[in-house]
Amino acid sequence: MKIAFVGKGGSGKTTLSSLFIRHLATTGSPVIAVDADINQHLGAALGLDEDVAAALPAMGARLPLIKDYLRGSNPRIVSADTMIKTTPPGEGSRLLRVGENNPVYDACARPVELDGGAVRLMVTGPFTEADLGVACYHSKTGAVELCLNHLVDGRGEYVVVDMTAGSDSFASGMFTRFDMTFLVAEPTRKGISVYRQYKEYARDYGVALKVVGNKVRADDDADLDFLRSEVGDDLLVTVGQSDWVRAMEKGSPPPFDLLEENNRAALRALQAAADATYEARDWERYTRQMVHFHQKNAQSWGNERTGADLMAQIDPGYVLQESVTAPA
Repeated sequence: MKIAFVGKGGSGKTTLSSLFIRHLATTGSPVIAVDADINQHLGAALGLDEDVAAALPAMGARLPLIKDYLRGSNPRIVSADTMIKTTPPGEGSRLLRVGENNPVYDACARPVELDGGAVRLMVTGPFTEADLGVACYHSKTGAVELCLNHLVDGRGEYVVVDMTAGSDSFASGMFTRFDMTFLVAEPTRKGISVYRQYKEYARDYGVALKVVGNKVRADDDADLDFLRSEVGDDLLVTVGQSDWVRAMEKGSPPPFDLLEENNRAALRALQAAADATYEARDWERYTRQMVHFHQKNAQSWGNERTGADLMAQIDPGYVLQESVTAPA
């Protein structure tokens, strides 16, 4: 299952996504964690030393390798240089599977040991001084979008993406790449503003969206009442203050099984909600949306940037699905 965590800056989405990743690790499920936020904090939230987290290989810096591998023998893609972030797979493309080993994971993923298991962590890479004034952050996250376009995952497999803050992901089609999007919202007017944007933008794309209320005071019904009045049935669970999280943020997390039971129950509810979307998967729609955003990007900037007709990359008879096999 492909799962995104979104929310405004400071909402706690990185903390919640890291807790969810830790929870999944305890189940023994294969997990790929992706930090796609402009502020790279997921590695530290998963317990990595800051220097180790900063040294993780950046996907954005390895984009040529990613393109070359995913292109495979697809005859519609004349060269890896003509691939852009929205390039869809077709006959002959190489696909990514969650539990496999491949050159993309070798170059970009690193194992992170957690209580009960290990996950693979991938990061887009930070926005550096060299990028200021000459690049936008989507040049970094494009590597994530391209990988998601070529990724085939099954039941009980998880790709968890900590997205960039706010509604910035709508600048590309990446917001349609997920089976479930968890929007982390505080019980404030600013806290639900991103929810309203997501709800509006995603309405026409069948995006499954659930709200996780964060920083909700257990002794104040007003917080819960406010969220319920603003987001209605989209409110899935709420999370309150946590001594475990406070210790984690100080760099000394206790064993994960000591996380408060109410918060463990919230994580189980998130997994159940994500798992429930499996039966509703529509691979034809998923592929159609991929093609739709590729067409938009090709026409608006891709054709001019690459000097190629990127519409020709679309394989009209191809549908990405679990049963698809890719060349070795």
